[in-house]
Amino acid sequence: MFRSLVRFIKRRLPGRDEVQHPGRFARQSVAMLRREYQGKPLVEDHLNADPILQFEAWFEEATRVIRDDPNAMVLSTVDEQGRPSARTVLLKGFDEDGFIFYTNYDSPKGHHISHNPNVSLTFHWPDVMRQVRIDGIAEKTSAEQSDAYFHSRPAGSRISAVASPQSREVSSRQELENRVRELQEQYSNLDDIPRPTQWGGYLVVPNRIEFWQGRLNRLHDRICYTPKKGGGWEFRRLAP
Repeated sequence: MFRSLVRFIKRRLPGRDEVQHPGRFARQSVAMLRREYQGKPLVEDHLNADPILQFEAWFEEATRVIRDDPNAMVLSTVDEQGRPSARTVLLKGFDEDGFIFYTNYDSPKGHHISHNPNVSLTFHWPDVMRQVRIDGIAEKTSAEQSDAYFHSRPAGSRISAVASPQSREVSSRQELENRVRELQEQYSNLDDIPRPTQWGGYLVVPNRIEFWQGRLNRLHDRICYTPKKGGGWEFRRLAP
């Protein structure tokens, strides 16, 4: 027993080279990062015929299990040269029409969408071993809808939206903080801060929604929904 314990401890203790060169060890060990997925089976008989309702069920479960940012999603776009770009944004609403997020229209993602409105959204919920991928067309929400959401945000978030020229180079953080102070002085009543015309929402109208459930031995469940010609949706199982 004692010898087994010693061998176990030696396997867990970092070697001299690992201590002196931690970056090298991290690069070499990344391939060994692994876990087994033991998610609930994703069975066709238990799926909702409407992928939006199926998403709603999964999203509700994610919000119960995941403490921080269950509405975080990766938004992928392409630029005029066809080069992909991805970043994390927050889902701020969804219904039968699609999925909504808000941003600066003058940002790179805004310019990408104006050139090519085909986008992809990816939700990754590792705590429940699930992913959802949504492909669709992004279109601007109405000014009224953007106004309503903008004025529901905390005052500090509204000031930042006005002060920040998103993704553009700035000389320093001090430049941004000075702009925030100027706006705070300009608007004694922070509720009067207007929504910038370059800031608003996008609705992603889906044309493909895939639900991924992690399963044992990497034999995952994948169910893909696509629209039917006569209306409604159909789904099919994909190999992992």
